[in-house]
Amino acid sequence: WADIKANFRPILLLAFGLGLFSTLIVAWATHTFVPGFSWPLAFVMGATVSTTDPIAGTSIIKQMGLPRRVMVILEAESLVNDATGLIVYRYAVAAVTTGQFMILEAGEEFFLVVSGGILIGLGLAWVVTRIHKLTDDTPVVETTLTLLTPFVGYLIAEEMHVSGVLAVLTSGLFLTLRSSEFLSRQAHLQTINVWSVVTFMLNSIVFVLMGLQLRRILLTTSAYSPIALIGYGALISVAVILARFLWVFPASYLPRLFSSNKDNHPLFDQKLVTVIGWTGMRGVLSLAVALALPLRLHNGEPFPQRDLIIFFTYCVIFTTLVLQGIILPYLIRWLNIQPDQQGKQDEIKLRIQLASLAIEHLEANYSLSNDISDEALALLKKKYETRIDRLRVHQDGRRSRVNESEIRETLRIQLEIIEVERQLATRWRHKGNHDDEVLRTILYELDLEESRLRMETLEL
Repeated sequence: WADIKANFRPILLLAFGLGLFSTLIVAWATHTFVPGFSWPLAFVMGATVSTTDPIAGTSIIKQMGLPRRVMVILEAESLVNDATGLIVYRYAVAAVTTGQFMILEAGEEFFLVVSGGILIGLGLAWVVTRIHKLTDDTPVVETTLTLLTPFVGYLIAEEMHVSGVLAVLTSGLFLTLRSSEFLSRQAHLQTINVWSVVTFMLNSIVFVLMGLQLRRILLTTSAYSPIALIGYGALISVAVILARFLWVFPASYLPRLFSSNKDNHPLFDQKLVTVIGWTGMRGVLSLAVALALPLRLHNGEPFPQRDLIIFFTYCVIFTTLVLQGIILPYLIRWLNIQPDQQGKQDEIKLRIQLASLAIEHLEANYSLSNDISDEALALLKKKYETRIDRLRVHQDGRRSRVNESEIRETLRIQLEIIEVERQLATRWRHKGNHDDEVLRTILYELDLEESRLRMETLEL
């Protein structure tokens, strides 16, 4: 939430302004150049491909070390612009099925849908927080609650005809901000792993459904030549990309130009604006929206151009997700954007403060205590002093008092010992001479210890 609040203006301009602008440009291009697309159908096409997918772009940006602000803006845009795209989509589909396009009603409902979704999300998060506190130290139940919460929030919001996406987003932000207060440590680790698998599976299922439909779509669009289909798909893809660039650059500089207080609108590097403009990938939500188009109108006739809309959506996703995704790292290198050193320095500073606090705590509470020997206290302090020394090497580049090669070798040997222990415990399980539950607990602890040591290896 702190990141979103610090970048509220660019996020709103992208999520709402660009979402509507992109829908309009794509609708105009589709209506003008693709035969058989009325304005309502063109707006359905525009709304279908107006929502962005941050996963591919932000993963590359993170690997390339770009400023965290860029990643925050792109991720928040993709979460919030769902509401814009889905509301326009709903009214465009209604216009096709009923023959009436009620733009004033759509504008009024937009604000009701957004505010209602946020309020339901906050209310649900408050309730779930209380439930979590009642299920403390039960990781399985806590993890199950994290799976149920977004679906419950979405269903309640949609039942009340407000934004289910914003309800999920709001409850997620609220619960994430307070998760350390009510989630047990084991549940926190468990939910991260569970959600990684669930997210991967849900994304995969949608793309599999798309692949299953593609062959049928190609057969039903036989009235168009393959060259014409690819040409129209390329045209709409170009319209999606150009619309983003036409919006991003003015939106980055005009608010600052017309503002009396320049400090409220910090200047954005043109190179980073270019990256934001290029990173407008479409993905799983556009697929889901395209596949959700009704099969038939109210009068029983087939929904017009449904298969073409799905095919064009596939073309846009392929162009933006695959082609733009492949080009993105080369674009970053060509622009010569240097890795974000400030973000790394802030991280090092925080880690040094935490390690220093640990030493202060040890000295204040245990230096005169009889509960721990001087040797054990010195050993604990040495651990944090070594960590501080290594961090300051990365902070100011001075020579370390610690032998880094020895630390690496120590970590390597510890990992080797863990593997030896794991092999022995596995042999015991196969023989069946020991309690299997005990051995599984031991193997789980070895996995946790290995994860910790590998994280330390990455820090070196």
